[in-house]
Amino acid sequence: MKKIHINCDLGEGGDFDADLMPHISACNIACGGHAGTLETMQQTIKLAVKHGVEIGAHPSYPDKENFGRKTMKISAEELQRSIVAQILSLKQLAEAEGVKLTYVKPHGALYNEAAKDEKTAQIIIDSLLEFDQNLALFCPVNSVISKLAKGKIPIVFEAFADRNYNPDYSLVSRSKSNALISEKEAVFEHLFSMFSEGKITCENGAKISCVATTFCLHSDTPNSVEIINFLQQKFAEHNIKIKNAK
Repeated sequence: MKKIHINCDLGEGGDFDADLMPHISACNIACGGHAGTLETMQQTIKLAVKHGVEIGAHPSYPDKENFGRKTMKISAEELQRSIVAQILSLKQLAEAEGVKLTYVKPHGALYNEAAKDEKTAQIIIDSLLEFDQNLALFCPVNSVISKLAKGKIPIVFEAFADRNYNPDYSLVSRSKSNALISEKEAVFEHLFSMFSEGKITCENGAKISCVATTFCLHSDTPNSVEIINFLQQKFAEHNIKIKNAK
């Protein structure tokens, strides 16, 4: 049986964390930048430990007002201090529960900026290098950050199960009505193509290669629990299991 690795952004104040956690491989925990408090971080870590789910930090621009989805004009020093502080707070809480962080995945605008902007990418890489150099980085295929990080820190290529793509591997802007894929059947078809065929079907119908080894499902999609349950059912029909899922 093949295994697929599914990650999910959790600890962001959503209603579905407890329902999603048993069905995923890894959780990207908000650590105070766009969302999250020490209490929510601790709760999410405990939930992950209960279900044997990998734990990763999900740092962001320090911008709760815009949920980290707008680029901030702050100095490199200030941004790096914020990223390091976010990761450190989650790392310490995880270690208090007897577990370790295994990776970092930037959130929202920080993730998108690092995919195309060398300066932002380097800030994130330098932030990770302040920690264990075995801490992996989740990042998009064909991105600036993946190229800069190569040989410095472990890289895990990621693709999105519920987002549409442009032919240059960028995500369709959330300002467009078709940015998100919310119908469970469409999410499965999109994800199955990426995992089994190594192809991403873009919004214009073009197909581009996909070498991702982890796939993100957003927890704030209103029907995210329905989607993950449907994915498990459909994967089972194709002899595929979600890694770590119950």
